[in-house]
Amino acid sequence: MKIRNIKTIWLVLLALPLVVTGGAGFWLTGCGGPQAPATNADVAKTLYTCGMHPQVVQDKPGNCPICGMRLTPIRKQAGDANSGSSPPSGERKIKYYKSTMTPGEIRQTPGKDSMGMEMVPVYEDEAAASGSLTIAIDPVTTQNMGIRTAVITRGPVRRAVRTVGVIDFDETALAEVSTKFRGWIEKLYVDSTGKQMHRGDPLFEIYSPELYLAQTEYLLTLSSLTNNEGAAADLRKNAAMTKLRYWDISEDQIAELERTRMPKKTLRMNAPRDGIVVEKLVTEGQMVEPGMKLYRLADLATVWVQAQIYEQDLSFIGLGQEATVSLASQTDPKFRGRVTYIYPTVDEKTRTARVRMEFHNPGYFLKPGMYATVEMSAELSPSAVLVPDMAVLRSGEKNTVFVALGEGRFAPRTVTLGPAAEGSLYEVLSGLNEGERVVTSGQFMLDSESQLREAIQKMQRPNATEQSIPRDGSVMPFIASSTGTNPPAAETDRIVFICPMPEHVSLEYNHAGKCPLCGMTLVPVGREMLSKIQPGGKLEYYTCPMSEHSDVHEDKPGKCPRCGMTLIPVMVRPKLAAANLTGVAVRFPAKLYTCPMAEHADVVSETPGVCPKCAMDLVETTKVNHGQTAEDNWRRQHAGGP
Repeated sequence: MKIRNIKTIWLVLLALPLVVTGGAGFWLTGCGGPQAPATNADVAKTLYTCGMHPQVVQDKPGNCPICGMRLTPIRKQAGDANSGSSPPSGERKIKYYKSTMTPGEIRQTPGKDSMGMEMVPVYEDEAAASGSLTIAIDPVTTQNMGIRTAVITRGPVRRAVRTVGVIDFDETALAEVSTKFRGWIEKLYVDSTGKQMHRGDPLFEIYSPELYLAQTEYLLTLSSLTNNEGAAADLRKNAAMTKLRYWDISEDQIAELERTRMPKKTLRMNAPRDGIVVEKLVTEGQMVEPGMKLYRLADLATVWVQAQIYEQDLSFIGLGQEATVSLASQTDPKFRGRVTYIYPTVDEKTRTARVRMEFHNPGYFLKPGMYATVEMSAELSPSAVLVPDMAVLRSGEKNTVFVALGEGRFAPRTVTLGPAAEGSLYEVLSGLNEGERVVTSGQFMLDSESQLREAIQKMQRPNATEQSIPRDGSVMPFIASSTGTNPPAAETDRIVFICPMPEHVSLEYNHAGKCPLCGMTLVPVGREMLSKIQPGGKLEYYTCPMSEHSDVHEDKPGKCPRCGMTLIPVMVRPKLAAANLTGVAVRFPAKLYTCPMAEHADVVSETPGVCPKCAMDLVETTKVNHGQTAEDNWRRQHAGGP
């Protein structure tokens, strides 16, 4: 009995600390007691805000209550209270900012994009999570593959165009000397080409019976003034004097004729302008007819240079652009001029266009007929992201670069390139950021590795499409939700940029910026909206490019009253009659309806109804992306009808 009591006492003593510890824990974490502070991961929550109205913050996705735009996700960190306390050390770092409206527009600092919308941050973990095709290679293999990298920099986009030009006369400074009457050259003052002439210098003396008769008529009018005939005499005098002037008789010769009152056998013809005699087609004693070219004068103080520019370089040439000319016969000096005209045609054989430049010619160094080296430099952008040409892998319409992520990791990234710059560089419109490191040598082996891994991923996920496998750092047209699902079909639609001017909607651009014709800001539109903007079609109204504001219809251009975006014109294409097999035109209905499923585009009806394949309600062909395909199917279906 004693032994059993002793064992019981020892068991109670051993269990007492556990009871005390558990009680303390229950007291600390119990229902009525204070709880332990939660970690940042427990409190972290995804919030949603509006790109135009950052004061709107919600804890669930939806549309902005002010402008109706789709809310974009942001990460709310623990300790990120409104009291202004400093964020914890574990807060995610922002890698760059990107636009929610303009695909590919990214910056390192916050601000507004080219459309005036607030740019949203992209964190480092989000950018890394989007790269599902990251390649990891050990340092030894990297060295054996000869992989070299370079840092993406920012600088001006300059393009130098060099060509050969031919020096020509300034056509506006040419003059031809001829007579307006028949006569004979009695004396030549200029008997050779190349002589420098000034306005009013004598060229030759000519005898003409008509000219002698005109002098006599003028003298008779002077004599009649003494007969007090009054106004009639003045009228005859002015008519005779005007006749001499129209025959290019100088004022001093008319004054001398009036002073001497004696007609002369010959009268002197003077130079009409300053210049050099480049052609002489008359000799002393020669008879000349009215309108016959006798001399040609050219002012060489200003000359033209005609150059041939290839088609791919025409976009870098503009009116008023400065040009430099150097001669092969002398290295110095170089002549500076400007582009005065770009001819509107292209030579079919050489595929070049003529460009005319104007140069001052002091000392007459530039002689017509000479060949000269022409250099022109254009600055397309004062500051842009530049990538080396060696870093770009070109395959069809896609340009790919490999970004070095560090620690032997590389990720392929699709980029959009702009024009070429000096130093074998290209402007990057989207896909890369300043400061990133890209592979410039050995990327062909990395490309083979990435394609193999992409094929393996598609085999493992056969239902995944190319759009559902984002590249590292790729910028989607819109921001997807943080749940990891793919963006909706409307968001993955390809975005193009157009000018809001109805006269310029026929031009499409793949990047944001200004219209080169009128300078207006380009507006992003999807394919569904683009199908309603038909060049040459009837202008119906102006609407907002946001699909949420498609009900905005304005008669004049301007800004959207809801979100402030520039309105775009809606120009519905004209309905053309479809021809049947017999050549008889088939009436095209005002409205056609089709299934909203692109796979059922062959279901087309003139009246609303239900799709016989999927039982979905039919919609108008102008409201779906495959509307043109459905209308073409209707034409084929009615080609043999009455």
